[in-house]
Amino acid sequence: MTNGVLPDSRIRDLIARGVIRSDIPVTEEQIQPASLDLRLGDTAYRLRASFLAGRGRRISDRLDDFCMHRMALDGGAVLERGCVYLVPLAERIALPPGMTAVANAKSSTGRLDLLTRLVTDDGTEFDRLPEGYDGPLYAEICPRSFSVLVRPGMRLNQLRLRQGQAVLDDAALRALHDSQPLVGGAPALIDQGLGFSVDLRPRDGDLVGYRARPHSGVIDLDRIGAYDATEFWDELRTRDGRLILDPGAFYILVSRESVAIPADYAAEMAPYLAMVGEFRVHYAGFFDPGFGIGDQGRGARGVLEVRCHEAPFVLEHGQTVGRLVYERMGARPDRLYGQGIRSNYQGQGLKLAKQFR
Repeated sequence: MTNGVLPDSRIRDLIARGVIRSDIPVTEEQIQPASLDLRLGDTAYRLRASFLAGRGRRISDRLDDFCMHRMALDGGAVLERGCVYLVPLAERIALPPGMTAVANAKSSTGRLDLLTRLVTDDGTEFDRLPEGYDGPLYAEICPRSFSVLVRPGMRLNQLRLRQGQAVLDDAALRALHDSQPLVGGAPALIDQGLGFSVDLRPRDGDLVGYRARPHSGVIDLDRIGAYDATEFWDELRTRDGRLILDPGAFYILVSRESVAIPADYAAEMAPYLAMVGEFRVHYAGFFDPGFGIGDQGRGARGVLEVRCHEAPFVLEHGQTVGRLVYERMGARPDRLYGQGIRSNYQGQGLKLAKQFR
């Protein structure tokens, strides 16, 4: 069996074999080129604090310590800004030998500053499933900027499965870039992945990003294109290529580079320098095979979800803020990102979540 990220065909096989299972059948719409969307169950628990189960312990056994109240999601329920919730997911999994999994928020989830992390029984870290894990899956959800209305079956995060390890080192990534250019708009910065920087000098106009407005209304995640962006976001404009980030504020910016993910590869966004400390890119970060390829193969820019921490911080045009870590696919997917699967962000530039017009 070839090492690498499992493609859609292998995910279907795991579902058929009962490795991934659910009382509500998994749908074809959940299967992405290199990941599986996970669905919310019908109950949410309001927590007084985020927690991990810990070695040898189950989430269900620890809920009494942290649960403030339980709420049904049937008919819709509001998850309030600044609160922490735990939602059992519809799917369970039993990973076979040699297989691991990693979770990440979906693109629209990250663009709403909706912190969503996978937690499990026996877990000592978020978003990671070790070889041999057999049990339930939970989503910890913390709305950071906006309160949201959710329902059972909504898909806020996704699971990527791996057989063995197939991360490209810098030498392999350079060779791939030489044969299939991975970046445009700036030189390729390859250092533990493909680096990318922030664009604060747009070619057209002076709009460089958006900052979330405090005290906005509730967002129903099912309502696509329903909300006036100006009620939730302030536009950011600059003429000098600099932006001062405010502590605690959330920003939508865009990368200077356009990037491409060839059909036989997948990528994940990761922080570039943890030592910077004053801000982080909220890396809702799976990039599927085919991202940025399109009909003309010109690449697509990465949207950056940025939160500033302790002190005001000056971000300057061309400053490196993140990197893409590339992995080989175990096999080429049946369908690529953007090919008839209603991919919302193919060919994107600076773009808010799909709920806004």
